Amino acid sequence: MTDAARTQRHRERMQRKKAIVDASIARADQTKGLLLVLTGNGKGKSSSAFGMIARALGHGMRVGVAQFIKGRSDTGEEAFFRRQQDVIWHVLGEGFTWDTQNLERDTATAQRGWHVVQDMLRDPALDLIVLDELTYPLKFGWLDLGTVLNDLEHRPPMQHVVITGRAAPEALCEAADTVTEMRDSKHAFRAGITAQPGIDL
Repeated sequence: MTDAARTQRHRERMQRKKAIVDASIARADQTKGLLLVLTGNGKGKSSSAFGMIARALGHGMRVGVAQFIKGRSDTGEEAFFRRQQDVIWHVLGEGFTWDTQNLERDTATAQRGWHVVQDMLRDPALDLIVLDELTYPLKFGWLDLGTVLNDLEHRPPMQHVVITGRAAPEALCEAADTVTEMRDSKHAFRAGITAQPGIDL
């Protein structure tokens, strides 16, 4: 095949692709607040959500963050985003369940945390809410899934919500507009490498 023929073939292929993409964009004519679920065993769920916070701030949006499970306040993302005037940040957990080892206390902590989230979900001034590691209180039964789904359904119509954590319940995934599952292929921790600042925390 000559260079001219390859060039022409490439141009025709890209023209067909552009027509398909343009048609898909034209069909996407709805605007609404999205519910996104980032789940799976792979690394990067929270990091992806925090990337969306940066994107939202770039558009002048106001953001709320509620972190379940995590009880530490020394992560790089919190240190950075707490300095941003348009971010509200709540650390609602007391640490991993194998640290607390107290079912009643973990349940009470999660339920107090959800009361904080309910106020956020009623606030139309918040454009994006990140519910980090919410799947765990749902999985362990500390929070009622029906209540959570109802609160999410009745939030302001243009409010976006991102939920992270492993083993997202099927009903939550069904309610979501976008679900991404992270797959774990390899992790440095299993090779004995400790969590690294700037990468893991």
